[in-house]
Amino acid sequence: MSSATTEEVIDYSVTPPLVEGNPSLAKINDSIALPTERWPSKKYFAALSVTLTMLLIGAVALGYTLYYGIGMWGNNIPVGWAFDITNFVFWIGIGHAGTLISAILFLFRQRWRTGIARAAEAMTIFAVMCAGIFPLIHLGRPWYALFIIPVPNQHGLWVNWNSPLVWDVFAVSTYFTVSLMFWYIGLIPDLAMMRDRTTSKVKKMIYSILSLGWRHANRQWQHYEKVYVILAGLATPLVLSVHSIVSFDFAVSILPGWHTTIFPPYFVAGAIFSGFGMVLTVLIIIRKVFNLEYIITKDHLDKMAKVTLLTSMMVAYAYLMEPFIAWYSGSPFDWYTVVARATGHYAIGFWVMIACNVLIPQLLWSKKVRRNVAVLFVISLLINVGMWLERYIIIVTSLYRDFLPSSWHIYTPTIFDFGILIGVFGLFFTLVLLFSRTLPVVSMSELKGVTEGAHPHHNFGAGHE
Repeated sequence: MSSATTEEVIDYSVTPPLVEGNPSLAKINDSIALPTERWPSKKYFAALSVTLTMLLIGAVALGYTLYYGIGMWGNNIPVGWAFDITNFVFWIGIGHAGTLISAILFLFRQRWRTGIARAAEAMTIFAVMCAGIFPLIHLGRPWYALFIIPVPNQHGLWVNWNSPLVWDVFAVSTYFTVSLMFWYIGLIPDLAMMRDRTTSKVKKMIYSILSLGWRHANRQWQHYEKVYVILAGLATPLVLSVHSIVSFDFAVSILPGWHTTIFPPYFVAGAIFSGFGMVLTVLIIIRKVFNLEYIITKDHLDKMAKVTLLTSMMVAYAYLMEPFIAWYSGSPFDWYTVVARATGHYAIGFWVMIACNVLIPQLLWSKKVRRNVAVLFVISLLINVGMWLERYIIIVTSLYRDFLPSSWHIYTPTIFDFGILIGVFGLFFTLVLLFSRTLPVVSMSELKGVTEGAHPHHNFGAGHE
């Protein structure tokens, strides 16, 4: 982006280039715009057929659920929350990396974000859309969701403002709205470039409408940068607030394993951790399929791996604090929940979670591992597995053994639970594939602002005023 000032000086002899090979600005435009202009390859159609098949499986499972009710799931008493809320919390967490990369790193002027911010922002939108499905279908009667909106109604009913579920509605909807605006504002200059490049009358009309009359004028850039900074400032506190409020769904209860004050920072760290894991997964695929290795470089992946390692250590600290707090509190109920997680019916899932979230990310201390794309891809997949299991362990193991042994019940997911789980992953990756075919996956305007030849003083030494 043109937000880098002319006084900023970068020594390219020391700092690795953000775009490898010193490509021309025209080549950058061509490389990023090409996937949206050419006919999709066989690999693309093969990937799309896989994701659509997954989506179809989920649609069938969801259709059975809506027709027969949520009794098709494995939910029981006392495990009223299971796969549905696990998926909700998981996908809300996935959306956190997009805002972190785009907004927070932008405010701190981290120029390496430029190659990966657009895809991360799109993932935020898609992940929140996936998350929003589950509270609706969990109700059993989706139209009941209207009762949580604080508007007058014929029954004179108002929402319970003491419920964290109501807070969720406002937090998630605000987060989605600001993230969508942030993503769209960043797209406007690129949409104008696509408008000027295309020869299709239909595409030119669509891009002209979406680009809002953008002409790359200096006055437009000034307004654009002001709005972008304001939206980044609005989005930054949402990174902390949204998943903190999601954690209140559990922390404000009195259930052992949930009633703990560590949940807000614990959930935020876990959300960023899982979000970066998913961003790594998607970006590694995008850079390979669309030949963008010189734009989404190993240096980008290396820096993302470092953030992933940091958040893994924060999650590991939270894992240590949970049993310590339970022991130090002297509560037999809390201590029993901790022991049951590690040795009970779901112990295998617990230890797989520990391996994926704590042990395996320790490999990222090695620079060779961080710069090995294949190994990094496998680690990112395992992180996603581990973080999904974390939400599952938190929810199910606190419910299936509560205060009354007479109400204890084992939860076993059904084929419809797994079908919806497969379907939501299919929806997410289908949206990612459609996005990569219709819009630039990397911001052309931002990327051209950080190329080596874009800065008028790049030949001066670092620190030269």
